[in-house]
This record gives sequence, structure tokens and C-alpha cells, in this order.
Amino acid sequence: MVADFVSTDYGWLWSPHGKESTRVLFQAGKSRDGYFTNEEILQHAEKVMEILQRHYAEEDHIFIFDNATTHLKRADDALSACQMPKSCWEWGVDSPERDDRGKPVIGPDGKIVLHKVHITNGFFNGAVQEFYWPEAHEDAGKFKGMARILEERGFNTKKLKAQCNRKFECPSGSTTCCLQHILYNQSNFVNVKSLLEQSCKCWGYVKRLYCCYPASSKDTDLEQNVVKALDSVPLESMRKFAMRSRQFMDAYHKGLDGKQAAWATKKYRGHRVLPTTLMEDLDKANLK
Repeated sequence: MVADFVSTDYGWLWSPHGKESTRVLFQAGKSRDGYFTNEEILQHAEKVMEILQRHYAEEDHIFIFDNATTHLKRADDALSACQMPKSCWEWGVDSPERDDRGKPVIGPDGKIVLHKVHITNGFFNGAVQEFYWPEAHEDAGKFKGMARILEERGFNTKKLKAQCNRKFECPSGSTTCCLQHILYNQSNFVNVKSLLEQSCKCWGYVKRLYCCYPASSKDTDLEQNVVKALDSVPLESMRKFAMRSRQFMDAYHKGLDGKQAAWATKKYRGHRVLPTTLMEDLDKANLK
């Protein structure tokens, strides 16, 4: 698997001198490099940020990712109305135990070892809202419950169920049908950032990070602009990209390395496959 970043200004994202690249080669599989999870994506993003910091920090950057779940993953303790109990309870969310290197601990059964952690607190009217009872309380350490949290926000929770059903299927257009749906629409629950967004934006010069959603989702102005931009890509540009990709595949099939493949695809731009004189031409260019 190849993961890389491409820029409208610079093409494939390299350092100006060409010695640093954002390209990652990953051999996916249980007996190989494993799987390209959110952790690998965050490591890849960190590598990109380091190159940008060294060579392009004076510019603002906008990142566009697709909406794969590995891109959208939030912190284990991030705010989420899902699975919250209605009343006061010993409740938390699953989070992997990690070793000294920060890697998830694998148990004897081959599965990741999990433990319960408290979710992060919320914000309301500009102040922190504690979701767990403090030490002095008779229920110290327990989750307050959705009903109590919403009552503190001024909602009348009497006669409301925790959720309409387990599939989170609420009546169309309703926002106050159940406790879970009310919390789901609270601003600090709606605006929870993904780990990827947090990682990129903490560097400061990343202007915006965007994960492309299907056009049927609740589009913001930015989402609409990105969708329009993608839809407006000329067919000829797509054909050129497809041809260049085919050239690279043919080059690798013939045994060329990355530098040789890049040279060959640039030299033979009009060819779908590389000519039979390729090896001789590489000799002349001192690239073999």
C-alpha cells in the first residue's frame, strides 16, 4: 500500500531539495506490517507536519481527507451521547491499555486489552460541566446520567426516555424526542474534533483540515465548495492522471525503483506503457 500527500502547488509533497518525502510504503497483512489504522495515519500526519514546518511553515495549509473511519476516529474519552446511561451509574468507555511505547497491549487471546475510563467533561455557558460526581458527593466518581446533565442545562427531562430505540432512529425533524438526541445536538457534542484534526491543527499553521463527506450529509460552506471543486475536475485531467498512474505501474513492473520510475514517466509522458528502449535510455541518463 502507498500513502502520500499531493499538493496543487507542489505536486507530491517533497522537501524543496527532494530528500524528504511524505510517501509511506506499507505492507498490509497480519504477518507483515499489520494494518493501516488510525495510529499509522496519525504518525503519517506527524511526518507531513515536520516537513511543512521545516520547509513550508510560512504558508497556510488546507488538508483534505476522505471520510474513512480511520480518519474520523476521535479520542477514546471524547464526548459522545451514544451508550450514556439515563441515571447515575458506574459508567465509562473502553480504552486500550498501552505499553511503554504507546502501543496497545495484546492479551493472551490475541485481542487488545481494554479498561474503562471516564469521558471528558463538557462545556456549558462558557464553563466546564462536570459529568461525574466529585469526591465530596455520596455518589463520588459515578457518572451523573444524561437526565441530570440536561437538567443542569435547563432542560425538562421528565417523561423522556433515554433513547427512542437502540438503533438511534428518532422521528424525522425531532430534536427533543429523547435524552440521547437532545445531547447529540448540543454544541460541544456536535463539534468534537477527530484525533487527526487535533494532531494537524496543534502545529498552528494548518489553516483547516477537512474530511470529505457524501453530498447527502449536512454540508457546510466548505464541504459544498470541496464537492463542487471535485466535481469540476476536467475529464482530460482525470485521463492524464490515470495514464501517469499506469506508467508508474508499468515502470515498477519492469523493475525500476522510485527515482527511475519518476524519471521515465516524465520523459515518456505521451506513452501508456514505457518503450522497449527504456533500459538503454536509463544507461545514458546514468540512472541504472
